Amino acid sequence: MRAAINATLAFFIFGCGMVAVWPAAAQPYPAKPLRIIVPLAPGGGNDTVARLVAQKLSESMGQVVMVDNRAGGGGVIASELVARAPADGYTLYLVSSSFAAAPALQRKLSFDALKDFAPITRLATVPGALTVHASMPVKSVQQLLALAKSRPGEVTYGSAGIGSGSHFAGEIFKLASGVNLLHVPYKGSALVTTALLSGEVMLSFSNPISAMPHVTTGRLRILAVTSAKRWPLLPQFPSVAETVRGYESILWYGMVAPAGTPQLILARLHQELTKIMAMRDVVERLSSEGSLPMTERPEEFAAFLRKEITHWESVLKTTDLRRH
Repeated sequence: MRAAINATLAFFIFGCGMVAVWPAAAQPYPAKPLRIIVPLAPGGGNDTVARLVAQKLSESMGQVVMVDNRAGGGGVIASELVARAPADGYTLYLVSSSFAAAPALQRKLSFDALKDFAPITRLATVPGALTVHASMPVKSVQQLLALAKSRPGEVTYGSAGIGSGSHFAGEIFKLASGVNLLHVPYKGSALVTTALLSGEVMLSFSNPISAMPHVTTGRLRILAVTSAKRWPLLPQFPSVAETVRGYESILWYGMVAPAGTPQLILARLHQELTKIMAMRDVVERLSSEGSLPMTERPEEFAAFLRKEITHWESVLKTTDLRRH
């Protein structure tokens, strides 16, 4: 009898233990704060998109979503951090053009841009904006080219860092137009804008998100956008290609997670991001600054990344970017 009572008691205790353990093991995602790693300093286009997404994700998922800026190394520092992070859905990575260019630009990377990350979706595309200080004596690309040719190596352009989209935009511009510009790298497009406003650099190819507020107040002037044709969201500006034939440089933003993140979590994140990028206030905010919000299936984004990596391998064969 005593043995039977002891067995029943043991079963009851075990059962209670299971009740106590089960919820902890099967907590619904997300059960704690998330963070979005941004590979550039605060204030630029990447950071703006990340903070907008973070706010909306926090509202829809019921958890704090933090933005963690890890600038430096052309995005390599941030990429290494995310590649080593637990694949549990709590670390996300806001990537852009520099992410796809890194394998071609830096041969000895500690991560694989395709194998070590799980694509979720692209979020937006946007052209660069060829921008100068309002006091610069140029009001067109043609006038800028004339100035640069009269002062070879003296006209400076700022970028968001070596290997950034704005860096590539500037180097491709040099190659296509035959002018010699001096590259000055920073750790984010917001810092480039600050340098442009102070006269530290003479022009930039940064995201219009950083430039537009100062264009509105008359402190900066956008000469052209870097899309092949006029950008529908910024129709008031000509394209660089109207003067420099064949020129094009389009920036993009996307979200990835560490490879191995469970498919159910990736699906949930894709669902949430798809809803966010279709929200009226998000569309209006990004569109007003030149960004075209979008989403695509993870497999489509993966195919896009493979294509972009191949594209930048080809571009770097015809430029001297690796020497910068």
